[in-house]
Order: sequence, then C-alpha cells, then structure tokens
Amino acid sequence: MTNPLDISPSAVISPDARIFPSTRGSAIRIGNFSHVMEFAIIRAVGGAGDVSIGEHSYINPHCVLYSGNGIDIGDHVLIAPGTCIVPANHAFRTRDLPIRLQGFKESRGGVVIEDGVWLGANCVVLDGSRIRRGAIVGAGSVVTGEIPEYSIWAGIPAKAIGMRP
Repeated sequence: MTNPLDISPSAVISPDARIFPSTRGSAIRIGNFSHVMEFAIIRAVGGAGDVSIGEHSYINPHCVLYSGNGIDIGDHVLIAPGTCIVPANHAFRTRDLPIRLQGFKESRGGVVIEDGVWLGANCVVLDGSRIRRGAIVGAGSVVTGEIPEYSIWAGIPAKAIGMRP
C-alpha cells in the first residue's frame, strides 16, 4: 500500500489547513515547496483516486479538494481562494432513494491540472476536466472539460476568451 499521506518536508502547510487522509487506500501527495494555506481542505473521499500536488504550487485559503476519482496538479500551479475541485458526481437514478444513498456516477477520468496553470478565485473544476499547461481560468468559472494550453477561459460554463501572449 502506498503511504496515504506523503508531504514533502519543504512544503508549507498552514496549521489551519485541514488534510484528511484516506481510509480506503488512496493517497495525498504534496510536492517540494508547495503551499497549502489556511482554511484549505484536502479530503480523501469516495472513489479510489489520489490527490497529487506538484512542486512550487499554491492552494490558497478556502479551497476544497475532494479526491473522488483523482486530482493531479502539476508544478507552479496557482489556485486562488475559494476554488473547489471535485472529481465525482452523485448518482440520481431514482426518485425512490435520497440522492446521498445512491452512490456515485461512473468516473469521467478525474481532474488533471498541468504545470503553470492559474485558476482564479472561486472556480469550480469538475470530474473529467483537463486544464493544459499554462492556461488561465477566470474567477468564478466552472470547468467541465478540456482547456487547451496557454488559453484563457472564463464563464459558466467556462468558454475560451483569449490566448496568452
């Protein structure tokens, strides 16, 4: 079994951040010189996906990352305050059961955020999202699919609004 919690000694984790390791075998890894700021939450829940944060990346205050089907965050990624990354979707097949008792839908592949990405404040990144190298996502956007490298996206749902120079 992999180590359920692998935090680099050079990572900076605020004493007010909350990291909840898995009881089901998935892992949370935080790379060299990355920062997890106060009131951020990283929680291993549902699915079997790991949470992996590369080097020199920042998870700012009030961000929420649920492991679900997996989150892979690259190096030098900036995630602004209030962003939620949730690679899971509740099932709702029947009206005869409360949604919370119906489990989860099949994975759309987790979330991948490549190197050098900047997510603005209060973004929501959902299962199956791929944010490619150097992309920017504007504040308050909802990401549900693939964002090409070095592009700029914003809105609900997020749409292309430009390219980085």
